[in-house]
Amino acid sequence: MGEFVRLEVDGAIGTIRLDRPPMNALNKQVQEEIRAAATEAAERADVRAVIVYGGQKVFAAGADIKEMADMSYVDMAARARALSSSLSAVAEIPKPTVAAITGYALGGGYELALCCDRRVAGDNVKVGQPEILLGIIPGAGGTQRLARLVGPARAKDVIYTGRFVDAEEALAIGMVDEVVAPDDVYTAARAWAGRFASGPAQALAAAKKAIDGGLDGDLRSGLNLESELFAALFATEDQTIGMESFVANGPGKAQFVGR
Repeated sequence: MGEFVRLEVDGAIGTIRLDRPPMNALNKQVQEEIRAAATEAAERADVRAVIVYGGQKVFAAGADIKEMADMSYVDMAARARALSSSLSAVAEIPKPTVAAITGYALGGGYELALCCDRRVAGDNVKVGQPEILLGIIPGAGGTQRLARLVGPARAKDVIYTGRFVDAEEALAIGMVDEVVAPDDVYTAARAWAGRFASGPAQALAAAKKAIDGGLDGDLRSGLNLESELFAALFATEDQTIGMESFVANGPGKAQFVGR
């Protein structure tokens, strides 16, 4: 458990909880603690889905600019890949993940949210990539993941202007997937994650790998990846359980074991 980031596990749902008041600024220590929490969540068999949460007031308002301000090119060249990979550790969790966004998710904070499979936000949130206002660009996946999520034209508008996007627009253009009352953000995220607490863990991991891996290449390569992952699931207990349950009782009644 880190000083500012911890993994809390309850009922097969793991919550990666950021707790660096007042704004959960992502300094180097927080970045590496996110990596550690994500790695733990990925490895623990008792964690079947993951929520990333910054608390009731703010998700994460961005990188720690005070820490970055005095860095030279040589300094950042040595750090940039580690910065990106620390957040990518969340994207690589082989389980359903959801960002529970309150307050602000800006810069590195929104890049962290982009690493999740789903984003649930309060109706008063502001999201965005304002790095351009500092004379830089997103450096932890924003230019790549946002463009894949909302398309290049919308991503360029958000990144070029550095503007804050409110919840209504963010929902309309796909920057978030669900908007709820501010006090209901974590509950809504947990309701979604809870759907997978007793799901077929191997199949969910395969679905995530097929979708994410397919987006990295051409269609033919994606189809080949899908075929390999599809066939491999016939070596799992859950495939046997799921199909036998379907034949005996119809769909949706299987009791999966996650193996």
